[in-house]
Amino acid sequence: MTTKSISFVLVLTFVFISSFAQPSRWQQRVKYAMNIDVDASTNKFTGKQKLEYTNNSPDVLNKVFYHLYFNAFQPNSSMDLRSRELGKIVNNGRQDWDGRVRDRISKLTSEEIGYQKIISLKVNGIAQPFKYHETILEVNLTKAILPNTKVVFDMEFEAQVPLQIRRSGRDNPATGVRYSMSQWYPKLCEYDYEGWHPTPYVAREFYGVWGDYDVTINIDPTYKLGGTGVLQNANEIGWGYDAANTTDLKPATKSKRTWRFTANNVHDFVWAADPDFKHLTKKLKNTTLHVIYNYKQNDEKNDAAWATVLNAAATSLPFIEDNFGKYPYPQYSFIQGGDGGMEYPMATLLSGPSLGTVFHEWMHSWYQMMLGTNESLYYWMDEGFTTFAENLVTKFYNKKSNKQQYVDMLAAKPDSKQLKDVLDIIPEDQGDSYTSYFGLAKSGYEEPLTTHADHFNSNAAYGTAAYSKGAVFMEQLGYIVGAVNRDKIIIDYYNQWKFKHPNSNDFIVLAEKATDIKLDWYKEYWCNTTKTINYAIDSLWEEGGVSKIRLKRIGQMPMPIDLQLTFKDGTTEMHYMPLNLMFGEKQLENNNQKRIVHEEWKWTHPTYIVEFPQKLSILKAVEIDPSKRMADVERKNNLLELNW
Repeated sequence: MTTKSISFVLVLTFVFISSFAQPSRWQQRVKYAMNIDVDASTNKFTGKQKLEYTNNSPDVLNKVFYHLYFNAFQPNSSMDLRSRELGKIVNNGRQDWDGRVRDRISKLTSEEIGYQKIISLKVNGIAQPFKYHETILEVNLTKAILPNTKVVFDMEFEAQVPLQIRRSGRDNPATGVRYSMSQWYPKLCEYDYEGWHPTPYVAREFYGVWGDYDVTINIDPTYKLGGTGVLQNANEIGWGYDAANTTDLKPATKSKRTWRFTANNVHDFVWAADPDFKHLTKKLKNTTLHVIYNYKQNDEKNDAAWATVLNAAATSLPFIEDNFGKYPYPQYSFIQGGDGGMEYPMATLLSGPSLGTVFHEWMHSWYQMMLGTNESLYYWMDEGFTTFAENLVTKFYNKKSNKQQYVDMLAAKPDSKQLKDVLDIIPEDQGDSYTSYFGLAKSGYEEPLTTHADHFNSNAAYGTAAYSKGAVFMEQLGYIVGAVNRDKIIIDYYNQWKFKHPNSNDFIVLAEKATDIKLDWYKEYWCNTTKTINYAIDSLWEEGGVSKIRLKRIGQMPMPIDLQLTFKDGTTEMHYMPLNLMFGEKQLENNNQKRIVHEEWKWTHPTYIVEFPQKLSILKAVEIDPSKRMADVERKNNLLELNW
């Protein structure tokens, strides 16, 4: 073979190998410029949207998809039918539908429904054919978008704001807010390494393309607005945007007032509007906080509650940034609106000033707005990690743990068996998540965390899986690798994966590198199955001056085991058995306690015998996982107290 032939073969081999190599995590990019005109008398608006789309993928795109969320709020829509079908399921005497949705969509009149209609759509000036799929618009391009190229979409659309049903809408009687404008514009679907994600709007979560937004809103001059981004014409608006001590809107010179917001490196845009909004601001070192709420005259309690939201956020931000990563945006707005609490970039909609909801929605800025997992597939990484973070922020702000709150409740009701039972099974933090998960695991309704968010058989199972089982995943990870390592993983996860749409494998690989412990088995059991953890102290005896304790795995999910021995003299000793699937062990967590590391426990073996060279009679108690971070579904067999 000639030298030239050898070189040619080597090139072909390199190309072949490269084609199967792990691709870099490219990101598509968008740049929206939108100008909308709102008719508050009819609850309709028209819009013009210019969208620069950069195809950073290696793929040729022959079509694109848009979300048209408002189209869900029409009788007989997928959201309507899905809600009514789930309402036929009864769990613990309750219909399984979302209480906010119920069958309300089916009863909307033509003036109350929502819709988004596309008037025209062009790419680089050329009209494009499109097809409606209810909440998804399919555009079959007349000319494909090549890799590493940019095109410009020009769209004209009109919309009607639905009566408030779910997240978005108008005239919510519970809040009195006129417009909660989330999922309000035609939004390009995400295209990633798995292809297009044209997920219909049925109930759940979202996935979007990062980019820059420039949004101009023309509306009746009496309305006051808050939303994603920084107000660019603050000097024309006043009302606390130009200076903290201005409380009034500046006089309007036209029949409609123009508000212009810009936001960079976000994947959605929300706004809300009401003539009776009140605006509070607080400028911090690197960001400005806004609280915008529906003002009630002579209601000092309401004013004080919203002022507390502002102060609580300012107080908690340093703790949040130290433990979860820096907040990179110039502002954040807590806006009254929506139907509960719903997160968006640089803003959240809140039906009220509950601090639990405030902290939860704000922490979504980290676990969705900056990390941006595909919420339909990895909802537990979004809602679960957020719940985990919310609990720690609440603990910081209230200066008491989740468990301490139950202790306080028991002090007020010392005869409550229910509270005593809860205290016996929950760890110091994340207690509510553990009790919820235990209920789900024993209910018969649990489904794997790999189930698509919209395809759970019940709302109840989804809610507990997403929020509670997801939070337990993170707290239990601290049990497996050590809390200090887990906390390092959290920061590493933020630093390495912000603005990159990580998936569950990305998180596990990062955690393995940070700890030098294999963790694929943990995700396999906890996420891909509904197998449960149940370990028990089976028996103990003494042979030749050596005490032996036999442990038994009853559940189908294997785990490493912390076994604490308490002696009659009051001292304790930790015996640690790593799981063989870990190929490593966690570091000592308590420097004040002696720890003995034993041979690994093979996952195939249902029993394990722990030995210690002392008389059995000196033992006072034996306990599996005294920290209660391992989500053992039957804790009664974890503790053996000896009364000899």
